[in-house]
Amino acid sequence: MKNYNFYMTGAITLGFSTAIISLLARWITANTILSSPEALIKYGLVGSIGYSFMGAVALLLFGFISLRIRTSYPDLRTIGDLFEIRLYKDGYYVLSTLVLFLGLDSLFMQAIGASVLFELLLGVPAWISLLVFFLYTFLLAGIGGMKWIHRLEGPALIFTFSAIIFIPMFFFIGEGATNIYQGIRLLHPYLLFTNNQEAFYFTATAMLIGFGQMLSDRATWQRLYMIDLKKVRMSFYLTALVWSTVPLALGGMLMIVIYDQSFTETYSLLFELIKKIKPLLLSVIFFLFCFSTISSTMNAELHATTVHFVRNIQQKIRPDMSDKQLHKASYQFSGFVLLVLLILSLFFNFDALQFLFFFGTLYAALVPVILIIVLSKRKISRLLPYSAPIATLLVHALPIAEGPLITIWWSFFISLVISFGSMLFAKRELFSD
Repeated sequence: MKNYNFYMTGAITLGFSTAIISLLARWITANTILSSPEALIKYGLVGSIGYSFMGAVALLLFGFISLRIRTSYPDLRTIGDLFEIRLYKDGYYVLSTLVLFLGLDSLFMQAIGASVLFELLLGVPAWISLLVFFLYTFLLAGIGGMKWIHRLEGPALIFTFSAIIFIPMFFFIGEGATNIYQGIRLLHPYLLFTNNQEAFYFTATAMLIGFGQMLSDRATWQRLYMIDLKKVRMSFYLTALVWSTVPLALGGMLMIVIYDQSFTETYSLLFELIKKIKPLLLSVIFFLFCFSTISSTMNAELHATTVHFVRNIQQKIRPDMSDKQLHKASYQFSGFVLLVLLILSLFFNFDALQFLFFFGTLYAALVPVILIIVLSKRKISRLLPYSAPIATLLVHALPIAEGPLITIWWSFFISLVISFGSMLFAKRELFSD
């Protein structure tokens, strides 16, 4: 049996093209498909464009500090390794637990997204499609590890960009871009309203959440240490450029659906889109796009969350674990997580944007905490890791603000104040052994 490091990284070094493919496969998610129609309908074309910049800005900002991370901490493998060398033991477990929780939250969002999309696409009971899909995910990511995940990321991106290029092109050529624009202006003129202050506010908030997601994402940190050092920063920059086109293309697809009719709910837009795709080849491409998007994200998230739990939590409690035991623990944890997700996804549903905003308070609160851990050369205060949970609990427990957007910003500013305050008053810790 190969050592556990091979399970984590697959002994792979990523160049420009493979790094971009791997990062895109992680960040083009089921929620990108589900949230794009919501952003378009709730905030108009400005909101849809702003949503497309959410991930792009997050990737750009992470790319800006990526080289600093690699050169300052050259021997890491995961975000948990960073916590181990920078934090006290209690702070290490606090942030490691929060990152694990966010990983499970992200997996739950992907599972619900898969349930909705498979029901729309296949028309079979959700439990059947999810059971087959989760078995596939377990075999590929839970058992196969990074090597098998990496092998299928390229084909997944081929299906993704085939769909977002050929489907809009087919309809815009067939229906005429002018006709589609005139139909939108007649039936849904509010979508074209550009002086929309709430949409700009939504865009800024989405960017803050996206950066928090990027900073705390286990899969992104794994890939950061798999990319060739000289190509790290540019890989993130180019990925940001490419990623920004995907939500815009999805918005274009939805314009095809609503330019000549009304709609009842955002999920119905995807159903109407599926019905409008008449050529069999395009229907197959769209199904492969959805499946590859969901599976590549689930594979990356499940593998990274499993590695984080086994390597950065379980192994710290049981430091004598052998490679065989680490592999076995990974298989058990990933299988258990998928079983729980299967059960939960059959009984729960959610509004994708509202769910993102609810946990957005924690993502926003983590931004100053992780930035200080990464960028500061001083000894980290013992209070710093507690800044994020304290800020999150305060904004939810106290009537500080109304509305999800302002609540997220309050969470960020409270965490920022506590974080800097903790570092300013940590003088004795700065010079202690």
